[in-house]
Amino acid sequence: MKLLKFYPITLALAVLLLFAPAQSTAQSGPSPVKAEVLNGIDVLKKDAFASLQGKKIGLLTNQTGRDKEGNSTIDLLFNAPGVELKVLFAPEHGIRGDKDQAVIEDGKDAKTGLPIYSLYGKNRKPSPEQLAGLDALVFDIQDIGCRFYTYISSMSHAMQAAAEANIEFIVLDRINPINGRDVEGPVQIDKSTFVGIHPIALRHGMTIGELALMFNQECGYHARLTVVEIQGWKRKMWQDQTDIPWVNTSPNMRSLWEATLYPGIGLLEFTPIATGRGTTIPFELLGAPYIKSEKLAARLSQYGVKNIDFTPFTFTPTERQFANEPCNGLRFNVLNRDKLRIMDVGIALAQILHQDYPDAYSLKNLNTLLLHTPTMEAIRRGDSLSQIHSLWAPELKDFKKRRAAYLLYR
Repeated sequence: MKLLKFYPITLALAVLLLFAPAQSTAQSGPSPVKAEVLNGIDVLKKDAFASLQGKKIGLLTNQTGRDKEGNSTIDLLFNAPGVELKVLFAPEHGIRGDKDQAVIEDGKDAKTGLPIYSLYGKNRKPSPEQLAGLDALVFDIQDIGCRFYTYISSMSHAMQAAAEANIEFIVLDRINPINGRDVEGPVQIDKSTFVGIHPIALRHGMTIGELALMFNQECGYHARLTVVEIQGWKRKMWQDQTDIPWVNTSPNMRSLWEATLYPGIGLLEFTPIATGRGTTIPFELLGAPYIKSEKLAARLSQYGVKNIDFTPFTFTPTERQFANEPCNGLRFNVLNRDKLRIMDVGIALAQILHQDYPDAYSLKNLNTLLLHTPTMEAIRRGDSLSQIHSLWAPELKDFKKRRAAYLLYR
């Protein structure tokens, strides 16, 4: 009788567990007490916008440009006494972060009436005409700590344009959500592109303000650069260990866990694989119609990647590669984010897929985001992870030395 009585409840719980979103069991998870942190916009507001007083400014921002209370940087600067906001610039995904398309056109902000110039259309850099009459160009966008996330490229182009126009470039710094301590992956050695603007590690461990200092010096921009520094943040902190709320940084970057996985899983996006775009949990999934899920899980286990769990999973994406096709693959769950080396997971997956599915999977476009040809060749040869790490070592050592000169926080 007891079995008959309780079996339906047990079955219901099993169903709920089966379809519930994966939760990280990271041993170094969120602190019970969150650090009080002020991003650059919060500091600027606290100081009554003193550094912008009497200036005509442009603003490069998107939906992530907001203070802790959720007020838009656009609105804050537009209404700030003594500050004259004249023009807006938008990066990839647009001023509201809701566009996922190849070209974004100029427009007008409905609330303020200000012109919006797209830096993800025919131009990737503000023109002299767009900057005419300005005293300063302000940048306020949340990065996620990965080299091929294009907001840092937009910042670099905008800073160069500001230098050429002889106006100030002011960065409202923001935390690195996946911490500012850990550095991973190869340093870019191939030609600079919009998804690889500067020779930095794939997971660079820097804030947007620190990157601005590096780019300004190493690219020779000589911009009149000011970084409004963060207050209360330490390099070891992940975003959920602070009181800074998460804001989706792009249409498919919806959580801190996805940002944690992105440098490794997102690395494969230009190869014949689905990375969860077009599902509710992008970058927590990877698969394709040609994959055998159980075999892929077993093969990845053999590589010895640690601090991450992966289980066979079938999903049907609604966009990008294999849209509307059932894809067999894996679902990932971070076990210990402080010890996880997500680049090893991405490299191991690329090598396994290349070896096991040579007719369906191609490495041809992996270097689009990797931008390190020796690693591509090593994956093709079947080199071990330790051999691949040794390829990265000289440039990574040099990058860490260069990086140290620009770090603003401990």
